[in-house]
Amino acid sequence: MRLYYDPSSTTCRPVTLFAAEAGIDLDYIPVILFQQEHLQPWFAELNPNQTVPVLVDDGFVLTESSAILKYLADAAGSPAYPPAPKARARVNERMDWFATLFMHNVCYALIYPRVIPHLRMSDATLAEYTKLMQPRGFQRLGVLDAWLAETPYVCGDDITLADYLGVSAATLGELIDFDYSPWPNVQRWIAAMKARPAWSQTQCAFDGWKSAIRTASRGELQPA
Repeated sequence: MRLYYDPSSTTCRPVTLFAAEAGIDLDYIPVILFQQEHLQPWFAELNPNQTVPVLVDDGFVLTESSAILKYLADAAGSPAYPPAPKARARVNERMDWFATLFMHNVCYALIYPRVIPHLRMSDATLAEYTKLMQPRGFQRLGVLDAWLAETPYVCGDDITLADYLGVSAATLGELIDFDYSPWPNVQRWIAAMKARPAWSQTQCAFDGWKSAIRTASRGELQPA
């Protein structure tokens, strides 16, 4: 199986982390977003949406991080995607939540405008936009913190695909030195995920991105 990916991408990091931990052998093909390789005609032919990751398995092309994680977990028989209907439905629910509400209200609203060049705004516009969007982002973090107050992982006592998908989005705030202290359960969960054996080897590109932009950060977000 081949995985077309950007190693620093928020959507690719869950796949590389899970694949490494599950012992899934993938042929990794870099598609560097900041070099606009995803806009090249050859990649657009593979994925008309021009997004990563893309998994190719014997001619079967699959896009979207959540779908790829589920496909790989089923192929490997991983307990991270439990077969019991209710347990699987809960994992699906939390994965959908991360991919929609959390990504929209935290990542795209509060973080990407500060670090992605084509999403940059003037300081005045950014201030107004943050004032509008920050309460929604903090609400999502509050929901996540409440879930994690009950169990060590997002869906219960055991790690699931929701944790792999979610921690990539949650750690994006490190690009702007986001203050997670108001959400101690989220902090604990992030620390537990970062302590996993495959974390360092699969997150080094993201760490490099952090180092590259930290001095140019446009300031921290602080809870109201």
